[in-house]
Amino acid sequence: MRVLFDQGVPFPISRYLTGHTVDVSADLGWDRLRNGELLIAAEQAGYDVLLTTDKNLRYQQNLKVR
Repeated sequence: MRVLFDQGVPFPISRYLTGHTVDVSADLGWDRLRNGELLIAAEQAGYDVLLTTDKNLRYQQNLKVR
């Protein structure tokens, strides 16, 4: 499974995700993307999970279609 960590997610969590590929949005140059743009970029790149600390994401984006 491919996992994308958004800004603010503590990277040490990744050690509990053995067997999965974990990338950080800032390492990909995606740290300037807004939530909708980040979701689109992650989907297009084939990520299965976006882990974020943004508590308002579900109110800002229609996640039912994703």
